[in-house]
Amino acid sequence: MSLAPKDEHEAQVQFALERGIPAISAVMGTRRLPFPSNVFDAVHCARCRVPWHIEGGMLLLELNRLLRPGGFFVWSATPVYQELPEDVEIWGGLRRWRDDGAEMVKLTKAMCWEMVSKTSDTVDQVGLVTFRKPADNACYMKRRQKEPPLCEPSDDPNAACSQVGVYGKPAPEDFVADQEHWRKVVRNSYLTGMGIDWKTVRNVMDMRAVYGGFAAALRDMSVWVMNVVTINSPDTLPVIYERGLFGIYHDWCESFSTYPRSYDLLHADHLFSKLKSRCEVLPVIVEVDRILRPNGKLIVRDDKETVDEIKGVVRSLQWEVRMTVSKNREAMLCARKTTWRPTEAEAR
Repeated sequence: MSLAPKDEHEAQVQFALERGIPAISAVMGTRRLPFPSNVFDAVHCARCRVPWHIEGGMLLLELNRLLRPGGFFVWSATPVYQELPEDVEIWGGLRRWRDDGAEMVKLTKAMCWEMVSKTSDTVDQVGLVTFRKPADNACYMKRRQKEPPLCEPSDDPNAACSQVGVYGKPAPEDFVADQEHWRKVVRNSYLTGMGIDWKTVRNVMDMRAVYGGFAAALRDMSVWVMNVVTINSPDTLPVIYERGLFGIYHDWCESFSTYPRSYDLLHADHLFSKLKSRCEVLPVIVEVDRILRPNGKLIVRDDKETVDEIKGVVRSLQWEVRMTVSKNREAMLCARKTTWRPTEAEAR
């Protein structure tokens, strides 16, 4: 998963998505990044001028939260970053890096991270340091000073692995049923019955992913799927990462951190009806319109009343409604965003 800061580098998200690489715009600050704990095997920061040591190491502790036990942090910087006076305390000057000098060394030692390698490229002098997070708590328990502190026992990163599944069945049965459901839906409906040219689809988003069954059903295709777990849903995002898929937490009553017109297909299974108690459908569809590329597709499965409302909104945007199907108060919609834009007179 690639992240670009919300500043002059924000367009890097567009570059990544154009290459078919998962990416969001994000910022490391006073709030956690929208990912569960212990899910990434490696974190890489390139041309990295981040002051990891400030505020008690808060930023580096966030990386520690995201890394799996035994995971790696790969940190590189160009020569100018290594030698600027304001950065020397961060890098310590890679060529002069000692075991007891720089603030970063002190912090990583206190966090029980092991420095496994440090190099400086002989051609462009780019410095590279690799740290490894411990695989167990043995080092933490031996520390004389308990700073930074261990997480509280109540801060459970595996809360998603409960005994009862999202749909009310025991978790293993629930998971298997979800996977089989989406395999059938994709095979029997999405791939052939909607007129979607899947050769033109690279970037896909499942706006309400649950276990990631929709993304798993597309595993043999040349696409990647951003799995979104909504903030008012059961926390199944750790399960999605355990499947080797990508995902993020998000509140669809707010905008999504991505460059405009960056997804080829959005999929929403019973999302909009669940949002109605918190926000209106219209602004969410406006956000969908912002995210989708021209000629991008939206697939909605929901109750008939909600689907009819969405159909009215997308038609007002001059979208092409490809297909609508309804049965037993449930309905499905497939719509294509067009290249239409209002004229000056229409926009008044």
